[in-house]
Amino acid sequence: MKKFGLFIGGKWVVPDSKARFISLNPATKKPVASFPSANEKDVLYAISIAKAAFPKWSAIPAPKRGEVLLRFASLLRKNKERLARVVTQEMGKVLLEARGDVQEAIDAAEYMAGEGRRLFGYTAPSELPNKAAFTVREPIGVCALITPWNFPVAIPAWKMMPALVCGNTVVFKPSSDTPLCAAMFVELLHEAGIPGGVVNMVTGSGGIVGPVLVQNPDVRTVSFTGNRETGEWIAKNAGVKKIGLELGGKNPIIIMDDADLHLALEGVLWGAFGTTGQRCTAASRVIVHEKVFAEFEKMLVVAAKKLRLGSGASSSADVGPLINQKALEKSQYFVSVGIKEGARLLCGGKRGPHSGFFFEPTVFSGVAQKMRVAREEIFGPIVCLIKVKNLAEAIKTANDVDYGLSASIYTKGISNAFKAIEQLESGIVYVNASTIGAEVHLPFGGVKGTGNGVREAGIEGINEFSETKTVYIDYSGKLQRAQIDD
Repeated sequence: MKKFGLFIGGKWVVPDSKARFISLNPATKKPVASFPSANEKDVLYAISIAKAAFPKWSAIPAPKRGEVLLRFASLLRKNKERLARVVTQEMGKVLLEARGDVQEAIDAAEYMAGEGRRLFGYTAPSELPNKAAFTVREPIGVCALITPWNFPVAIPAWKMMPALVCGNTVVFKPSSDTPLCAAMFVELLHEAGIPGGVVNMVTGSGGIVGPVLVQNPDVRTVSFTGNRETGEWIAKNAGVKKIGLELGGKNPIIIMDDADLHLALEGVLWGAFGTTGQRCTAASRVIVHEKVFAEFEKMLVVAAKKLRLGSGASSSADVGPLINQKALEKSQYFVSVGIKEGARLLCGGKRGPHSGFFFEPTVFSGVAQKMRVAREEIFGPIVCLIKVKNLAEAIKTANDVDYGLSASIYTKGISNAFKAIEQLESGIVYVNASTIGAEVHLPFGGVKGTGNGVREAGIEGINEFSETKTVYIDYSGKLQRAQIDD
């Protein structure tokens, strides 16, 4: 088992903290690698190095910064299979999905490399003669990037690629469940030519590392993906700085009576049980028109029972393990909650037969929207079937949660589709597709309790990690006073 240090200043360094933790393979519970549990002194050192590296990195022309990202994309592509297998080993998702995780990082790096030549401002006519008016983009400074374990390569890329091409420096705090994936990520960045100190990685407890990153005045941006309670704490304690929060979802798929039920079934299986339900975009509520409810319920149960649990490294596995013991216990707990509330357990509901953190694909029916299983984010392979009479009730039910990340409707009716697009309270809406599958050139994020309005990916990623400076050049040779009558 390999022992890592902290990645600071372009190299692995011995931490001040002597405490360590071990990441586990969730399919076998066997150790994967050992990492430091950084203390406050370690984190402050990483911040100071990032701050010192900022002037030189931000002075490099943005197209040249983009070239480094393009080399990184090439290295990711070259190492795609190796990195995907580490994702499967450490996070647990099946290998097909792990390859997609790495591919998303490749796409993000390639897209943001191009933004090095498109860090556009804009010009506008001045209200006064002989005066120019325009805007330019500028980097912010040191960015703290705090990422989850469920997409241990893709989500760091979503955040880090725009931050870097804009000219910022980074202190990266990955999840303690997937630090090896993060270690390989920063090593490839360094190989691509990122100067020492521009990207620094600290590992350890969120309760220790997080507050230092969030509250330090030298950190000018905090970007966090994770649970809602932590996001609310960040919003209250970060002070005056830019904050990006993505805090989960309770995502609905609406199935209308005119839907292609076989297509909808494929979408529900992928949305509910892909990544073992451990996505912020997971489809945990399926809202079905009463005319097709019984038929679809039967189809889903038959299909869910056929899904094969197993190690993500196995070609025969459809569903991998949950990430850890806590996640396993949470799924078990919500099954008991659902039964107690009166929902009907149709299949699953218990641990898998393997030694790892496996949980069977689980389907509840007879679910009322007021039930906790229909309102709270579970982050496991549990889906709730809810019967409705019409589209209006379906949309009302879909909106009746605290979150608003992703929503979907299956229908052949153009009217149904556009009413859903207009009325669903969600940052993302899919028509005749499942609630997952972000593309890196389009904004990603949600409304209500899902976050604070910040979007990642595409041009919105550039907006998140840059400041706008407005510039006026008066070449009239005399004092001109805007908004003052002459």
